[in-house]
Amino acid sequence: MVDTKEARIVVSELIRKVLVGELTVQKALPLFPSNTGDKSIDAAFHALVHYEADEDFRNHDIMYKEEQDDYLTLIFQTLETGEPLPDNIIRNYEKYYKKADIPMPNDFKSNLIRFWRFLTFRE
Repeated sequence: MVDTKEARIVVSELIRKVLVGELTVQKALPLFPSNTGDKSIDAAFHALVHYEADEDFRNHDIMYKEEQDDYLTLIFQTLETGEPLPDNIIRNYEKYYKKADIPMPNDFKSNLIRFWRFLTFRE
C-alpha cells in the first residue's frame, strides 16, 4: 500500500498544476495514486472530475469559476501538508460515490490484481 501522506502530497501537486494550467484534468486523473484507501484522495479525485465536468459553467459564470477554483485551492493546500481533508468535504462526495474509480497503473502488480478480481467476481 502507498504511504498516505506522500500520496496526498502527489495529489495536491496534480491539482495545483491543473489550476495553474500546467496540466489538463484528463492528464492528471490517471496520475492519481491508486489503491490508497484514503477517503481524502477519493474526494479530491471526485472534485477534479466535477471541475472538468463543469467547464461550461465556469466559462459562463465568473463567480462559479472563482468558487470552484477556491474550493480546489483549499483541497490542494490541505493535501500538500499531508493532512486529510475536512470531514464535510469527504462526506459531500461519499453521498454519491462509495469509492473513487481511480485508474490502476498498467504494471505487473496491477494486472495481477485485475486478474484476481476477475477470477473471484461474483454477483
